[in-house]
Amino acid sequence: MSHFSLGISRPTSLLRLVLLALLLVPDSPAQPSLEQSERLSIVSAPPFAAGERLTYALSWFNIQAGTAVMEVAESKPIQGRATLRLLTTATSGPLVTKFYPVDNRVESIVDAAKLSPQHLVFRRREGKRKNDFDVTFHHAEGTVTAIKDGVADTLPIPPETHDTISCLYYIRSLPSLVPGTSLIMNVHHDKKNYRLELQIERVERVKGPWGEVETLRILAIMPFKGIFLNEGNIRVWVTNDARRLPVMMKAKVIIGSVAAKLVDGFERPSAK
Repeated sequence: MSHFSLGISRPTSLLRLVLLALLLVPDSPAQPSLEQSERLSIVSAPPFAAGERLTYALSWFNIQAGTAVMEVAESKPIQGRATLRLLTTATSGPLVTKFYPVDNRVESIVDAAKLSPQHLVFRRREGKRKNDFDVTFHHAEGTVTAIKDGVADTLPIPPETHDTISCLYYIRSLPSLVPGTSLIMNVHHDKKNYRLELQIERVERVKGPWGEVETLRILAIMPFKGIFLNEGNIRVWVTNDARRLPVMMKAKVIIGSVAAKLVDGFERPSAK
């Protein structure tokens, strides 16, 4: 398998990267960041725009575990550059809420052209765990100002570091994802830099309420454990076309697996 790396820094629930921002929480120590051996360019026009709204049903053993929503919206320019607001929310369903309520909200402001993160706000409410994160990226200086529960730190990051939400949209914007290749990314989360490996496994056809589509199956190898994860790996199926739309995600858990399936948003939003 060919192997190359990208200068990006590591995620939480592809569902936190989609399920990763959803029900999973990284708890293990940071891994050393990889040096960049090859840099990929994104397409000139990203395959998503303000107005995109994707809704996922989360299930475990056919039990409705919760709902996740990923939205793209307009945002105010930063230093004269256009930006986008990436918003991901995840809430547990009635049954899961009885023993482990989840109500997460992650908002990332990214450069509209480069998709580099500028500012992230993460409101985490998972069981008894309550945390508030506010992260400002200073790419030119190679640092972030990270505030967790009121405590601020200035920390180093690798070049072109991404956050837990922007990395998924960056992957969608790569012009070519070839089965048999892999990507190494860095994602900054919770005052740590993590290594994320993405393996483009193969082409598969997937059925859903939107019909049957050809997809690329991607394995995201996480260097940390989550609340429900037995191993830190998530598989994501994205449409094998210019949109790279994530239609399904699955993560192994101690018993069975958790799945996130796209139930609304497959069609492009109508132009205003």
